[in-house]
Amino acid sequence: MARILIVDDSPTETHLIRGILTGNGHEVLEATSGEEGVAIAGKELPDMVLMDVVMPGLNGFQATRQISKDNRTNHIPVVIVTTKNQETDRVWGKRQGAKGYLVKPVQENLLLETIDNVLTKD
Repeated sequence: MARILIVDDSPTETHLIRGILTGNGHEVLEATSGEEGVAIAGKELPDMVLMDVVMPGLNGFQATRQISKDNRTNHIPVVIVTTKNQETDRVWGKRQGAKGYLVKPVQENLLLETIDNVLTKD
């Protein structure tokens, strides 16, 4: 299964997503800010990043851009997982390098399907 980094400043959201992932055999890494997420992605090189958008400091769009533009991490797919549900947000997320976009509260089957689709594209 995959090593997946969750980047989210909400302990509740992180707990919910971690439960889904570990319950389906994935290994989970966690970061509570965009800056920490970028640093962990560069150090640990996970198979995928699940990125919240609304965080203090470096937001998820900025962190996604940094991960997708860095030569060390640009092979790591980022899926945005956020409450922002506007089409402009989706388009902007993709322009920053995101390979997927999910809206919270995320449904387990949709999350797992997205992970499978993104990871099998490589």
